[in-house]
Amino acid sequence: MFVRSLSLGVAAAALLAGGAQAADLIVPSTPVPIYEAAGFNWEGLYAGVNLGGVFTNANGLTNLDVNVSKLSVGAAAGVNFIVADPILLGLEVQGDYVAQAVDGAGMFLALARVGAVVTDNVLVYAAGGVGLTTKAGTTDSIYALGGGVEVAVTDAVSVRGEVLGLGDFSNAAGDQFFDGAKATVGVFYHF
Repeated sequence: MFVRSLSLGVAAAALLAGGAQAADLIVPSTPVPIYEAAGFNWEGLYAGVNLGGVFTNANGLTNLDVNVSKLSVGAAAGVNFIVADPILLGLEVQGDYVAQAVDGAGMFLALARVGAVVTDNVLVYAAGGVGLTTKAGTTDSIYALGGGVEVAVTDAVSVRGEVLGLGDFSNAAGDQFFDGAKATVGVFYHF
């Protein structure tokens, strides 16, 4: 009887010890994300540079040569907000140097943007605002209306094409709504 009790005791101890070892087994695991954001994040601050041209008609704009195409180099900074998917609202400031035959001119614009995120990486928008042109200490007020397309090329960089119609606040006879245009291509970094 003693041998039988001893055998049962050893068997029970072996089974319980095996179960205790299995409970202590450590298996490393990494948690699986529940949700990953898809596409480019258009919200937040951004800044970039642009290159393009400024074109004026016979009425022209103060401080810019009349009936001439001019090279423009500039920078822009702004902020975007997604108010409801896919609607985007934004504010932007632009500053450009406009190369001209005699003296270069400066152009500064403050724009509001309303856009739609068409796909994860493509934004189409309309822009409008006010600003000034300046040359040799002379400044004049202007307005701008237009739009553009912006395409994300990496997680933080986008490329944009934009066209803005430019006008002044003159009420002279024969003055057109748009006295010029600005077309640019730019590269932007989104923070």
